[in-house]
Amino acid sequence: MRRKQAGAIGLAAAAAATMALGACGGDGGSGGDGDVTWAVSSGWETWNENTSDGNNSYLHQALSPGATTLGDFDENAEWVFNDALLAKAPELTSEGPLTVEYTLNENAQWSDGEPFRVEDFIYTWYQMSGNADHCDQAQCVPATTDWGANVASIEETSDGVVTMTYVDGYLDPEWEFLQTPMYPSHIAEANGFADWQNDPAVMGASAQYFAETPPTWGTGPYVPTDARAGEFVTYEPNENYQGSVDPGLEKLTMKVVEGTEAIVTELRQGSIDGSWPSEFDAEEISKLEGDDAITAEVYEGSIWLHIDTNTRNEFLSDEVLRQAVFAAIDNADIISKNYPDTEVAPRTNHFFNQASEYHEAFLGQTDPVQGSGDADAARAALTDAGYTYDSQDQLTTSGGDEVELNFRYGEGDAVRQTTGELVQAYLAEIGIDVELQAIPDGELGNVLAEGEFDLIIYGWSGTPAFTTAPNQYFASDSGSNFGGYTMDGLDEALAKVRSTTDIAEAAGFANEVDAMVMPAAFTLPIFDEPQSTVYNSNTMSGITVNGNSQAGPMWDVRNWES
Repeated sequence: MRRKQAGAIGLAAAAAATMALGACGGDGGSGGDGDVTWAVSSGWETWNENTSDGNNSYLHQALSPGATTLGDFDENAEWVFNDALLAKAPELTSEGPLTVEYTLNENAQWSDGEPFRVEDFIYTWYQMSGNADHCDQAQCVPATTDWGANVASIEETSDGVVTMTYVDGYLDPEWEFLQTPMYPSHIAEANGFADWQNDPAVMGASAQYFAETPPTWGTGPYVPTDARAGEFVTYEPNENYQGSVDPGLEKLTMKVVEGTEAIVTELRQGSIDGSWPSEFDAEEISKLEGDDAITAEVYEGSIWLHIDTNTRNEFLSDEVLRQAVFAAIDNADIISKNYPDTEVAPRTNHFFNQASEYHEAFLGQTDPVQGSGDADAARAALTDAGYTYDSQDQLTTSGGDEVELNFRYGEGDAVRQTTGELVQAYLAEIGIDVELQAIPDGELGNVLAEGEFDLIIYGWSGTPAFTTAPNQYFASDSGSNFGGYTMDGLDEALAKVRSTTDIAEAAGFANEVDAMVMPAAFTLPIFDEPQSTVYNSNTMSGITVNGNSQAGPMWDVRNWES
């Protein structure tokens, strides 16, 4: 799951409502001659997607045209293997131990002509293993170890067949859906890290190399030719691409344009050809009306917003305070203020939306009810726990300290800013002063990784797969557990989610985890965010919106034409 890391959504396919909208600039655009500029809503500061600070939706989008992944979910929530790398879908050959075979496309290769090989699987495993014997953890800093920590071996068992064997007792109902981006082991070796398989320090240094170095390689339909962190990546067709569809563009630029308002403005002016905005803004989208050349598709997606606490904070380390804070926050009001004319589904489960057959509404079972906006219940819980109020109605601890918090949100994102302002008002009703602090563009990953927040709002972008999400969000050793969440028995409960090959049983285990963490008030789910894709249909075509992919409409970028 990716920030905007992998979360999970229901298995229902996203139904797209397509509207022909437009504006004054519909006949323009940078495309139409094989050259397309696509806007990404925010920046990034690193190039390694597998690190805790690189695991974000914006970097993933920017790198998608050249990315090395084994497959993705299509618009109907069906898994599609990457035929540029694999000759057929992965095969489960044993459940004891769990063993999966990957048959490589006989011509699978990187953009420089070097073969895609078993070492590339091993390299990715070492980085994501969480094992200090494989990689110096201070340098690898994996976003999650849920997959890598459970791999026992990876080897080429016959010509072109890579066999992945998991540790004894480990099971995974979603064994087919390995989406971890892979990095070229031969590039590591050519740049001074030849001993990465034997020396954890060398392996760690190579991971940092990939974090600091803009890619000039890939196995996707396009290969990067120029890039600047947090600003753009420019692509040209990959002459060594082995997929079944030839790329349709001569040049593709993934350019950062921060915020939906700016995206709509640039689309109308013709300086970009399209975008998948991270923030749905009905008012801004409506500005496109009037030009049939501009297409906007609005649909259910995989992004859900939440407010997280930092339990390392001197005040938020107290569960009662966290519970009171979340009870004072009014989720329904947040939705109505941000989306007055749009039907938006509240989020009441960390892993399943309301459309999922596995959904259970644990949020409403909390006491006091989180997300209810019940300030009286919140104040009562606090006074019962020994908190007091001074003459200015300021909440104070039993030790006499005034409770003050900050609230971090992405700069330029109207929904997140409005939510912050509302939270500031809600918490004032229970005597807590909140300072709003915007996060500059591209710095979300660092803020999260460094724990530079008391309260923070951001989104998880997920897929129909759900079994990795519980561990990623809540495991004590997860690089994505940014709030430092721990509780007795939680790691053991998390391990059960991937202890079966039965998807319904795994969902039951995931709900057992949610029943544990929801009352602890670690992270407050708010709503499933509507998604939109906007583009100039005079300058580009072949776009398929996809609410099931973390890459959004870039999931089949090889089909784009101009």
